[in-house]
Amino acid sequence: MKQFLPSEILNNLPKQFFASLVKKVGQFIEQGYDVINLGQGNPDQPTPNHIVEMLQEAAMKPENHKYSPFQGHLYLKHAVADFYYREYNVSINPDKEVAILFGGKAGLVEIPQCLLNPGDTIFVPDPGYPDYLSGVALAKAEMVTLPLKEENNFLPDYNQISQEDLLKAKLMFLNYPNNPTGLTATKEFFEDTVALARENDICVVHDFAYGAIGFDGEKPLSFLQVDGAKEIGIEIYTLSKTYNMAGWRVGFAVGNESVISAIELLQDHLYVSLFGAVQEAAAAALLGPQNCVRELNQLYEQRRNILINGLRKIGWDVTAPKGSFFAWLKVPNGLTSEQFADILLEQAHIMVAPGIGFGEFGEGFVRVGLLTSEERLIEAIDRISSLEIFKK
Repeated sequence: MKQFLPSEILNNLPKQFFASLVKKVGQFIEQGYDVINLGQGNPDQPTPNHIVEMLQEAAMKPENHKYSPFQGHLYLKHAVADFYYREYNVSINPDKEVAILFGGKAGLVEIPQCLLNPGDTIFVPDPGYPDYLSGVALAKAEMVTLPLKEENNFLPDYNQISQEDLLKAKLMFLNYPNNPTGLTATKEFFEDTVALARENDICVVHDFAYGAIGFDGEKPLSFLQVDGAKEIGIEIYTLSKTYNMAGWRVGFAVGNESVISAIELLQDHLYVSLFGAVQEAAAAALLGPQNCVRELNQLYEQRRNILINGLRKIGWDVTAPKGSFFAWLKVPNGLTSEQFADILLEQAHIMVAPGIGFGEFGEGFVRVGLLTSEERLIEAIDRISSLEIFKK
């Protein structure tokens, strides 16, 4: 059979680091091993009942069996605006400052194609969400990494950016609470970001995927809560984490009107919007009872405490995350992140994500998810303890 060659664009896409990891784990499972999966970011709890029931009811409506408006139903955009005012006291114009997305990932991959020409520069955090790189590649843009270092609380140090890069940059990705580090941003940092972006004509895209997940009584800060943020950027939010709707593929972008318009123009050429019943269910999630969100946050905090306290007891010097459902843990001296992940998989049958998969500055760490039961976390701690890698 004739083989047709893929385009240069496809050939230049970044390799999916975690695909090989999943394949390796699959081999152990096929051999009958009981693998505790702490390496992926797939929520393990079901979508709340009232959201599922709204989907079921809305799916019966004949009007939802037709094409939705290309740019989404206005009722969902109004729900987004109401949600942002209720949660963050941020005023959003539903007509001009909201774009409905096919999940947060779609928006993050689309935005470089909306604003950048080939050769333009974009700032990307390192370590960071790997799919940021997909959007950069599709836009044929040039990437400059922003190192996230422990000594700076995993915030980029803007003083370390060269003047040449600042002059060339048109776009910047940020993400707090952060994947993979689990750290949160301060108001002062966001204020510095707005000042830098305004001075250098940079559009800021804040990935707020874990916005609902904050610990120790601290609610994560929306970038748009800072004065001037809406003038120079947008925030991308997904219902995947807040409402356990990962498989539903629904999110939104809010903020700068011109950026929202660009996203909607691109999507007009790609999609015919989301299934209307999913949009009705999304509106029900945003406007309905929020006790499910609070309970989920408490669940993740309980799991975090069990994991962190348990690892400390066996002698692993770890730092507790402040948000998200990930912990970012230092590997033992003398091992790379991949070597340590292999040891955990091969000897303890625990899957973690090597830090190098998130960028050069992720080396020396592994990412551990809080997406399994407390019992399984305790078992994982016992398995790690039995390796006698750490001194009590």
